[in-house]
Amino acid sequence: MSETASAVSVELRNIVQEYPDKEGKGVVRIVDGVNISLNQPGMVMLLGPSGCGKSTLLHMMGGVRPFGVPTPTSGDVLIDNIACTEAHDDAVMVFQRYANRPDLTVWDNVAFPFRLAHWRTRVPPSEVKKRVQDTLEAVGLSDKHKHLPSQLSGGQNQRVALARALVLRPRILLMDEPFGALDAQTRAEMQTLLVDIYEKNPCLVVFVTHDVTEALTLGDRVIVLSTQPATIVDDFAILEPRPRSLQWQRSTEATRMGERILQHLHATNAGRASLRVSV
Repeated sequence: MSETASAVSVELRNIVQEYPDKEGKGVVRIVDGVNISLNQPGMVMLLGPSGCGKSTLLHMMGGVRPFGVPTPTSGDVLIDNIACTEAHDDAVMVFQRYANRPDLTVWDNVAFPFRLAHWRTRVPPSEVKKRVQDTLEAVGLSDKHKHLPSQLSGGQNQRVALARALVLRPRILLMDEPFGALDAQTRAEMQTLLVDIYEKNPCLVVFVTHDVTEALTLGDRVIVLSTQPATIVDDFAILEPRPRSLQWQRSTEATRMGERILQHLHATNAGRASLRVSV
């Protein structure tokens, strides 16, 4: 894995997103005038109540567009100052549902993107083999390369999904609550793994979470969204170096940051229903 950071720029300019309402007589505004500028490698945590538009914004950054709905309704999404209107080579997504192919081994699941014509023409077979080997080693699954997903734990399956993203060496890693379904111990292990991988291969990570502690453990920057329609209600940096000890997480500084986030999320009943604090 490379130890050099690749410069990258992602910008959301005055993003508005509306969808047809259930009756088909009007529209529902999900996102209302969001501006976000990300111009260097780092871990950016995106928090907000359920349904406020976090995943919608994350998908826009990766060029994912739902069929039949103009996305965004208005505003611009730019990657390296170029409009992003479709799936982008430099942006890769990791979801909470890891979607590993049950009929493929760990090795073949990680190598799967290179079956697709686009990546098959860009990366020669000899490099594919080395990339998969290196990535499996990075996520601690070298000894499981012949296993099927059914033979793995939930945490190991999430490592496979993460490896499938990392093998493409993305400059932008978009993570949609990737550890949300894991138990507390496994989630902590995955957080440690992500920090270790990031330190070896810095990129821009945008990470959607409901877990305040997770945001404080991982983030260089925390962006908090309001209830729907989403606007940005807070945006601040965390300067404490990673890995962040339990002592720091319980410090006055971290406690104040956590209370700052919770104050925003507690502003509505929706916020109370969706937040989580794991320490």
